[in-house]
Amino acid sequence: MGKLIWHDLSRNISLTASIYAVWAGLWGIFFRKFFWDFIGGILRAPGGLQPSPKVAVFITVIVKFPILQIVTMVLGSIMIALEYPVPALKRTAFHRSFSLRVVLLTMQASIAVLFYQGTNAALWSLIAAILYIRALALGRMYAGGQQK
Repeated sequence: MGKLIWHDLSRNISLTASIYAVWAGLWGIFFRKFFWDFIGGILRAPGGLQPSPKVAVFITVIVKFPILQIVTMVLGSIMIALEYPVPALKRTAFHRSFSLRVVLLTMQASIAVLFYQGTNAALWSLIAAILYIRALALGRMYAGGQQK
């Protein structure tokens, strides 16, 4: 049996998570919901669950102005450009850097987990980041950017 190529597995998962993050950001713009509104919320009979006043900042940047959804779409697009790769980034240090991908995937996951549509993208982004860390720990190198 062959060896598992960790960075190829993480690349595929990262590409899927980033496409999902862009899609979730687009859906999050049209259907805005702060995912963690049930923590400390008030249950009212005719109104349902009302978010706590303590999370007003998140309600502002997710529901009133879709800032986090747009940031998630931008980060997802950057990750797609790194993973697919865009011809301008091919054979550059940015394209070969696993550390940069771990940082960007972690940022993408921490922002996407805040709105309802981005929770799956956040989960898969974290899984891809963990797999990239595993590839770094094993000393794997990205061979796709070198000349043959």
